[in-house]
Amino acid sequence: MAKLTQNPHRISGIQENVLEVAIGRELRAFRKQQNLTVADLSKQTDISVGMLSKIENGNTSPSLTTLQTLANALSVPLTAFFRGFEEKRGVVHTPAGQGVTIEREGTRAGHQYNLLGHIGANTSGVIVEPYLIVLNSESDTFQTFQHDGIETIFMLEGAIDYRHGSGIYPLRPGDTLFFEADAPHGPETLVELPARYLSIISYAQS
Repeated sequence: MAKLTQNPHRISGIQENVLEVAIGRELRAFRKQQNLTVADLSKQTDISVGMLSKIENGNTSPSLTTLQTLANALSVPLTAFFRGFEEKRGVVHTPAGQGVTIEREGTRAGHQYNLLGHIGANTSGVIVEPYLIVLNSESDTFQTFQHDGIETIFMLEGAIDYRHGSGIYPLRPGDTLFFEADAPHGPETLVELPARYLSIISYAQS
């Protein structure tokens, strides 16, 4: 079994040193923009390489005097180091039944797509589109989809046989299908209707 590197339920320390991490990221970004090594910046500021490394990695809380010294050396305002900390993070709350009903390319009669939320450009570099898909008694089969990214399907109600590439996968309530979405995919056989499932598509933002 592959070892996972992310734990979504990890309890962070005191805000996981969020401020220090934000400052470190900005410092590293400004330094690299000016093609400076840590050693170069150390010579300009008389701050040790070890201390600069700790600051960039968010492992220490630099004093305002230290930050001012760094700001002067990099010719940026002191407040620039706090930009990442102050930046708002996107969140979308969609109450039950209030998803945006849309029509995706390739959709046929009786196939209802409800977009449950959308965040455009964001700091993660990833776009995620969560859909609630309903196939009712009027549904008919349709040509398979192909698009960029990774897709996750979680079956909620009903039963379908789902195609991905040359494979057919039976999906029943509680089943999950996780796949690369650039292969042809889509419901192959509508076994029991109405059918409802979550489709979560993620792809790199351009």
